[in-house]
Amino acid sequence: MSDARDQRLPEDETELAVEGALRPGSLAEFIGQMKVRAQLQLLLDAARIQQRPADHILLSGPPGLGKTTLAMIVAHESERPLRMSSGPAIQHAGDLAALLSSLVPGEVLFIDEIHRMARSAEEMLYLAMEDFRIDIMVGKGAGATSIPLDLAPFTLVGATTRSGLLPNPLRDRFGFTAHLEYYEPSELEQVIARSAVMLDVDVPAASRAEIARRSRGTPRIANRLLRRVRDYVIVHGGSSTQASTSDVSAALELYDVDDLGLDRLDRAVLDAVVRRFRGGPVGLNTLAVTVGEEADTIESVVEPYLVRIGFMGRTPRGRVATPEAYAHLGIPRHDGALTLDDL
Repeated sequence: MSDARDQRLPEDETELAVEGALRPGSLAEFIGQMKVRAQLQLLLDAARIQQRPADHILLSGPPGLGKTTLAMIVAHESERPLRMSSGPAIQHAGDLAALLSSLVPGEVLFIDEIHRMARSAEEMLYLAMEDFRIDIMVGKGAGATSIPLDLAPFTLVGATTRSGLLPNPLRDRFGFTAHLEYYEPSELEQVIARSAVMLDVDVPAASRAEIARRSRGTPRIANRLLRRVRDYVIVHGGSSTQASTSDVSAALELYDVDDLGLDRLDRAVLDAVVRRFRGGPVGLNTLAVTVGEEADTIESVVEPYLVRIGFMGRTPRGRVATPEAYAHLGIPRHDGALTLDDL
């Protein structure tokens, strides 16, 4: 692993610049996801030896685990240019045709949230991925004609938080599919240690463990919490750049991050299920309206962690709070509350 001390951040940093600078630049620097890293390394090495573009890659998993970073690494280690787009930005087949036709040979195309592409664009992508060509329709009605357009060979890297929404024909055209798992606390401590050096803040082992414990198994959250702790030390630490465990606790309490890493929205969702709906079951859309948030955000960002730590269950009848959720909120569980076993 290269020495992070040689990669200190510029003084005129912004949040986006910081987040980008903290990304590892190679598979060797990438922490965690050992099996996925080994699989990707083999795929890239084989493509390099055969002097061909790497097979198409699908990366799935919850937000913040490194899908975008891995796409950048694929381009870097392949020594190929990277083109970035997103599913919501490709709402017509023409959008995709313009993107694909402008690719240079061997270019890596990264499409984030690929499951949100328009259906017409997905169908065009089938042929592009398989045969490196697309058919462009000219005209309308009975006089419409199809003109084939050859494309430069490319590698598609798709990222999705909802792989189940991808149609099978699209999923089957990826040569390699990887699912990224949540990080262990020890792995997050390594992420925090590397980032702390780049942020020029001293974070002892006990403080790293405290931040990791509240990071929900997600490197992006770990780095974000570390930046808030760094800010707290800059403001309240005087001449010291060391973040003590009390600094960590004070900083994260200020930003409404509790001992388990639950933030304001997490607690609002739990509180709504427990207080407003007496433990559930409650439907996703009803819950979203109650807390004033998008249903997709609750389903893809909030729920996975609450389910993983055993605070919420998803049932055919709706969401249900567990006894552990009542205990965490400090709310007595009423006699009529349902449990997962009741549903």
